[in-house]
Amino acid sequence: MCTYNGESFLAEQLASFERQVYRSWTVYASDDGSQDGTLDLLKMSSAQWELGRLQIVEGPRRGFVANFLSLTCQTDIKAEFYAWADQDDVWKEDKLQKALAWLKSIPAHIPALYCGRTELIGESGVSFGYSPKFRLAPNFSNALVQNIGGGNTMVFNQAARALLQEAGDKLIIPSHDWWAYQLVSGAGGLVHYDPVPTVLYRQHAENLVGTNSSWFARLKRLRMAFQGRFYEWNTQNIHALEIMRHRLSQEHQAKLAQFKAARGQKLFLRILGFQRAGLYRQTLFGNLGLIFATLLKKI
Repeated sequence: MCTYNGESFLAEQLASFERQVYRSWTVYASDDGSQDGTLDLLKMSSAQWELGRLQIVEGPRRGFVANFLSLTCQTDIKAEFYAWADQDDVWKEDKLQKALAWLKSIPAHIPALYCGRTELIGESGVSFGYSPKFRLAPNFSNALVQNIGGGNTMVFNQAARALLQEAGDKLIIPSHDWWAYQLVSGAGGLVHYDPVPTVLYRQHAENLVGTNSSWFARLKRLRMAFQGRFYEWNTQNIHALEIMRHRLSQEHQAKLAQFKAARGQKLFLRILGFQRAGLYRQTLFGNLGLIFATLLKKI
């Protein structure tokens, strides 16, 4: 779990960890220089919980993406499975149990990533809806242009973590969760999207990354595409994937090359290249946005 000035909701998240049906867990909290009462809350819980159950480390202070990557890459943290957690959410009691039921069915040498849908709650904790329900299968061609699972839902095995560690924590990428989806799927690993939420995803004024399910959020993403933000993010992702190209399957190496080359082509060749790479998003609106971005050379 990565924290930064999160005292408003942190206690609820910590309490939800304690309620997990699956009991064999340890929390590593990487604090990125909080100036409020976050560290006091963490230290109090660490003192109250069983010895070693909650351990606090210092974050790199380069933003939330670097904090999650840094924590994931710490070599002294060893386990069979790992979960990312946000400081302001609430986990349902079966969150770890459900994720591990699937992960344990996958051979340990295969990178495996569990993620899923979320239930949305406001500052008071009242539920008001859900994140989009995706129906198409997770795939590298989808991962190149869309992230289907928030990091707050992600649980992964040691084989997936080894990929993230090899890539390192100095990457310049838009988000750690999108990166995990791209890297695991690209390397021939397995990704499971759970349509039944196990995380209460809190929406509030200080959210660094909020839900993308509202029409306002969709229009905001479309505006960002027109402004070139997605083009910049894709450039960052492509660069990171090329660093790990030797871990991608031959099929996905080809798709990455087609995607990269097509971005600089004229319209007809750009469309043809994206088709060859099999790019797709999970919803009709998302695919329409992808088409517009392709036409405008904003992807």
